[in-house]
Amino acid sequence: MTFLLSALAFVLLLTVLILIHEFGHFIAARKAGVVVEEFGFGLPPQGKVLFRQGGTDFSINWIPFGGFVRLKGENAYTEKERTEPGSFASASIPARLVILTAGVCMNFLLAIALLTVGFSVGRWVPTYFSIEEMQRAADKGVISMELGVLIEKVVSGGTAAKIGVPERSILLAVDDIPVIDPSDVQRIQDGKKRVKYTMLSGDGFSEEITMTVPLDEGKSGVLISAYPRNLSSPKRHASTAFMLALRETRVMTKQTVLGITQLFSSLAQSGRVPEGITGLVGIAQLTYVSVQQGFMVYLRLVALLSLSLAVLNIFPFPALDGGRVVFVLAEFIGRRPVNRKFEIVVNAVGFFVLLGVIFLITFYDIIRLF
Repeated sequence: MTFLLSALAFVLLLTVLILIHEFGHFIAARKAGVVVEEFGFGLPPQGKVLFRQGGTDFSINWIPFGGFVRLKGENAYTEKERTEPGSFASASIPARLVILTAGVCMNFLLAIALLTVGFSVGRWVPTYFSIEEMQRAADKGVISMELGVLIEKVVSGGTAAKIGVPERSILLAVDDIPVIDPSDVQRIQDGKKRVKYTMLSGDGFSEEITMTVPLDEGKSGVLISAYPRNLSSPKRHASTAFMLALRETRVMTKQTVLGITQLFSSLAQSGRVPEGITGLVGIAQLTYVSVQQGFMVYLRLVALLSLSLAVLNIFPFPALDGGRVVFVLAEFIGRRPVNRKFEIVVNAVGFFVLLGVIFLITFYDIIRLF
């Protein structure tokens, strides 16, 4: 049952994100006087035209995934077809730029709306990348944090390794003295031959264990660091949640840009997909995990993927919205349209490169499963 629910959540997630994106293009095109010939739910082949409104066929397609809009003259080859009244190319350059970026804007707006709900109703903890950042946020009352000491690694051959001190466990106390900072551990152990460790270990740090650890010159052979043992958020006003949503959007957008840059850099240098980059298989796994953890976790995944889709689409790469923006800007700078044949070839090459990248990411996703 959980698998079926996760599969449905996965399809719904991607379909909503794509339809919201396409709806942005649709609304902007309508406002600019560009004819939208078709708004498709799902992907071709076409199943049935549900209804026709304002010159647009609203269709349902056989592949029940995502959606698309087809603008008049968008794929036309000749100049006559491209510049017919109501066609995409007949619109002004500012209007075309708005149409091309409207989908990205819709994905950003969706993410901000979901994050606002999450930071208010869901009391989500914002994304931080260091203990120092968390501490500053805690000092301002943005979050509540209880620090602890994490045993990151047990050094082979050390006294802790010999008696089986578990890695990735939280050190609660040394000789029954609570510790919340690595310096506390060093101070308590100084000059002693052995100490008692009280630790939380196991899945979710659910198991409390106690071990007597011999010391060698006051050291047990473990690498320790400060760790946010408990993180929570206070109840927030909608305006505060909205400002946090804007911050989260900025932080995650920056991380997505870095991820895309690292992906292409790694592919160019070694042909490998770096850790942390995932495709449809990885997203399906994340969806499965988020469904098990609850609706608000799933909602945060939707917000994150909406941001990722927005950033990816505005990237200035052929076949993406950002790549098409480049051609419109080139027309503006050069005072005339870019050669249509050249534009079609570049976009086609870009499309096949993207397919190749998607295939590689999917390949590495599957390898990581095993």
